[in-house]
Amino acid sequence: MSNATSWALGCAGAAALTALAYTQWLAPKVVAEPAQAATATRATQAPGPRKPATLAVAADYRGHYLVHPTIDNFRVRMMVDSGASLVALTAEDARALGITAGSNPRRMMLSTANGSVSGFRAVLKEIRLGEIVVRNVDAVVLPPGALSISLLGNSFLGKLTGYEVQTGRMVLRG
Repeated sequence: MSNATSWALGCAGAAALTALAYTQWLAPKVVAEPAQAATATRATQAPGPRKPATLAVAADYRGHYLVHPTIDNFRVRMMVDSGASLVALTAEDARALGITAGSNPRRMMLSTANGSVSGFRAVLKEIRLGEIVVRNVDAVVLPPGALSISLLGNSFLGKLTGYEVQTGRMVLRG
């Protein structure tokens, strides 16, 4: 065998072992227990406080955190923006959700990084992001062309138990 072939086989083997070790590390550890013992254990334990749902979001190549929550049963592409006071919807996303300016006369002026813009308020019944569910979220709908992507702002983030950014990922706790 040539040196190049040996080297390629060695690299492939190392990659396969690394992948296998990584998936074994990530896989949840399952302990088998008899069905009767599991039922008895669950019956005697008092229900404890529920742990909040968490979601980790990796930053994209620009350092932005992009998510795809379900808003009122419609999937929307959004960027998490802790600098935005409210959830901000593009005109297109609002239209897809059935939110129109005619149905909501609550106009407001907003100061953005690109200057002032007029929008109107809306209340979103539910935003579901993974297992995190937040209800009755204040939002603003911006006119066409004011935003290129909807923003998941502090009217959502403030209703979470918390969130943090650490080494290129954001962890949201519902």
